[in-house]
Amino acid sequence: LHLPSDTTRLFRPKRVVVATGASEKFLQFENNDLPGVYGAGAVQTLMNQFGIMPGKNVLMIGSGNIGLIVSYQLVQAGVNVKAIVEIADRIGGYEVHADKVKRLGIPVLLKHTVTRALGVESVEGAEICEVDEKFSPIPSTARELVVDTVCIAVGLNPSVELIAQAGGQIRYVAELGGYVPVRDEDMRATAEGFFVAGDVSGIEEATTAMIEGRIAGLSVVRDLKGSTDENKVSRLKKELVGFRNGPISARVREGLQKLGFDVSSGESRTGNLNNPQKYRGKLRPIIECFEAIPCNPCETSCPTGAIVVGGNINDVPVIDYDKCNGCGICMTKCPGLAIFMLQELPDEDSALIGIPYEFIPLPSKGDQVHLLGRQGEMLAEGTVQRVFRSPHKTNSVYVKTPLELADKVRSIRPVLQEDNAFVCRCEELTVSDIEAAIDEGYTDFEELRRKLRISMGPCGGRTCRLNALRILSRKTGKSIEELSFGVLRPPSIPSTLGSIARQKGAEDD
Repeated sequence: LHLPSDTTRLFRPKRVVVATGASEKFLQFENNDLPGVYGAGAVQTLMNQFGIMPGKNVLMIGSGNIGLIVSYQLVQAGVNVKAIVEIADRIGGYEVHADKVKRLGIPVLLKHTVTRALGVESVEGAEICEVDEKFSPIPSTARELVVDTVCIAVGLNPSVELIAQAGGQIRYVAELGGYVPVRDEDMRATAEGFFVAGDVSGIEEATTAMIEGRIAGLSVVRDLKGSTDENKVSRLKKELVGFRNGPISARVREGLQKLGFDVSSGESRTGNLNNPQKYRGKLRPIIECFEAIPCNPCETSCPTGAIVVGGNINDVPVIDYDKCNGCGICMTKCPGLAIFMLQELPDEDSALIGIPYEFIPLPSKGDQVHLLGRQGEMLAEGTVQRVFRSPHKTNSVYVKTPLELADKVRSIRPVLQEDNAFVCRCEELTVSDIEAAIDEGYTDFEELRRKLRISMGPCGGRTCRLNALRILSRKTGKSIEELSFGVLRPPSIPSTLGSIARQKGAEDD
């Protein structure tokens, strides 16, 4: 092993579990060696581990789950994703993840590919074009996008180097990602004493990787101690079959059959099976998850048992609205952000819509927001009615919308002020003045007051205080509730020094 101290140490274990994962597939196009061309994993590492944005304008190549999720994460970090290009005629990832990025207004261009990166010292743009039925570029359709980053998310290769060096048999199975080790259902490889688990044994879901790891661990225990928890092994293998029997895993099943596994598929419930219109006027969840995928947090998080996925984890959820109490927990637990809350208010000709929200700043009650549709299109403006914070998790923002837009509004965007718009009219302070001070390190309202004299004019802060706090919230990522309101200093209305002096004189008399 290579240790953190930059030394090596030799181990002679009785058993080895190889869980080396996978490496990213690369893509051949002109200038793909320019700085600014990244793999999706590198982009995630830059953002999640080091807090660094890879660029300001990104072109994503590939619409699998990784490409879709990383695109969403880039927008969360403040990056502009110009487009997602996909060479196939359909999106490769889950519908819920695709819907999530579409609501942000990111275009997904099917039957397109990247042909070259533009730039000299680094990426300054990218050329994309449509492809024909043989996936060959059509030169007449070429167009250029101004980007500084090209992110490649076109799949993974199992990292089989160690198991191959140990003498394990390796086979090429395209459906499992490429070269994979031959192994049995206990995750035992053909190399003596070696087991495999996770993406190294074939590219699948993270959940199946964890299950395989547990099976491999219990198999090692059996080898070393002569026995293991066979009931647990059987239960894990059954779970694995359940995860793989949906339509999403059809390709994986084909690959496993090539390795000699007897795998079967099952019927999965799909489509929109709920009838929320019957409960018009009740605050209730609207689930827009119509594809058979292995996912059930909505079911496991529901405190009343109103949401049921059932024995087949690939089935779409069904809601018993009579049991539902409108708590909205399911909306915050859905990893695909495919659940929304709805309550019609016919007397007001409006509706209350609950939106899952994972961006900063978090809007506050009373804020005006843009109401967006499923393709990120602007529909109207609305007012925030309620906000429920879930630190490090999905927040809930409830907005009031026109009644006719109740089934169309699926996202929001804060109404941002122009940089030259006045915040404090008394002292003639603009948005850019306040943002510049915050960037200098003045991140408290009292600090801003001392720096800029904000709220020290005749209005006493009535006009500017809340607006300044909203800018502070947006820039710092803290909610307005977490920020200091500042000190309310006398006089509460404009007064002259003469009036104060005369009052003082009257008291002395």
